[in-house]
Amino acid sequence: MNAVIYIHGKGGSAAESEHYKPLFPDCEVIGLDYHTFSPWETGREIHIAVEKFKCRYENVILIANSIGAFFSMNAGIDEMIHTAYFISPIVDMEKLITDMMQWTNVSESELETEGIIHTDFGEDLLWEYLSYVRSHPIKWRVPTQILYGSNDHLTSLETITDFANKHQATLTVMEGGEHWFHTKEQMAFMDKWIKNDNEVLH
Repeated sequence: MNAVIYIHGKGGSAAESEHYKPLFPDCEVIGLDYHTFSPWETGREIHIAVEKFKCRYENVILIANSIGAFFSMNAGIDEMIHTAYFISPIVDMEKLITDMMQWTNVSESELETEGIIHTDFGEDLLWEYLSYVRSHPIKWRVPTQILYGSNDHLTSLETITDFANKHQATLTVMEGGEHWFHTKEQMAFMDKWIKNDNEVLH
């Protein structure tokens, strides 16, 4: 039997994995409820979980949402993952952080001096985080399907296309889709996207 491990995005939970069970009827679907929020710590949590599942199941399939995809790509799990499905993935964290710095008029020297700066939109900017991202470029060698909404406010179409091309990933764009796939129409599109790929695999 194969396992599907689901890595949620910010504000999500492992319980979201329930949605994917009917889409993978022949697999054990497990949501990972991680407890840290940095690529080095969360990556370690994901690595330990995937290592455990790899020992128990024939193949491990990854579904990762938003920052969950970024954490997964920092987990050193490439060799253990059979296939990956990324939904609205954060694929260029350095750009996202520098964009947020521009939104709040924070310079690199200010962030380096302060270490951490709180923003009006609820995100903390951390020099340690930016430094880590710059010194750990993404290396991802897993066959990957990416679902992206054309109205994604965190990642541009240019950024996601560039990532897909560099990593031989298949990109599907939902016109009018948002970063958070949550409406009835968006969820139906997502379900069809996964089902169609499952049919190709089988």
